[in-house]
Amino acid sequence: MTGKVAVVTGGNQGIGRAIAQALAQADASVALSARTVDSLERAAREIQSLGVDCLGVPCDVRDPSSTDAMAGEVLEHFGHVDVVIANAGIAGAIRPMHEITYEEWQDCLITDLDGVYLTFRRFIAPMIKAGRGGSLIAVSSMTGKRPLPERTPYSAAKMGVIGLVRSLALELGPYNIRVNSVCPGAVAGQRLDRIVRQSAQARGITEAEAMRQFSDPSALKRPTAAEEVGAACVFLASEASSGITGEDMNVSAGLVMY
Repeated sequence: MTGKVAVVTGGNQGIGRAIAQALAQADASVALSARTVDSLERAAREIQSLGVDCLGVPCDVRDPSSTDAMAGEVLEHFGHVDVVIANAGIAGAIRPMHEITYEEWQDCLITDLDGVYLTFRRFIAPMIKAGRGGSLIAVSSMTGKRPLPERTPYSAAKMGVIGLVRSLALELGPYNIRVNSVCPGAVAGQRLDRIVRQSAQARGITEAEAMRQFSDPSALKRPTAAEEVGAACVFLASEASSGITGEDMNVSAGLVMY
């Protein structure tokens, strides 16, 4: 991906950090955004140590003015953008839907669905004008393709992301801009550990039992690694996937196969 510029939201930790590192290892220049400045700066330094240009820009994907400002700074620094990966998101409330407040519902939908819209929209016109084609990738979830109890806001947002991606792929196909999503399974790390604790509390089971409910149904009998999601994003960002658009690619250790 030499000569390509990629943007990764939520690139300071977890899946986003792994995606950014994978892009840098493929020789792409990388722009990272996140709300937490300290961890964003650390992640940017890590990427720079791999020998590529990396810009860290604070951004709240829930705020149109913030995403607009981030995009402006990225475009000013690099001159163009080839890949935009909308990864920033939250797990949302983990309780039966009737116990979830409207504020909690809104917070999850705005972050996980509106955040994808706001991230993509600001880069589309410059990408069309540049005439270089490109790749937009949204990080959805296996929960965007199958139900998950106590996770209704998250499920609704991630299913919405898949619909957004498929429609946008049709809109942007004439400009050779491809739009896809990746659907990770339960990704090992601090976020999964937190979700397991909350799920165990909500269901009145042990954390070990809750973890088994995430991993045991998968074909590989394990969680997904963040690096595996990063590798899938590099594939979808590169010319190796030039004939793929409007797809939702599972990276779930075989937990979801459709």
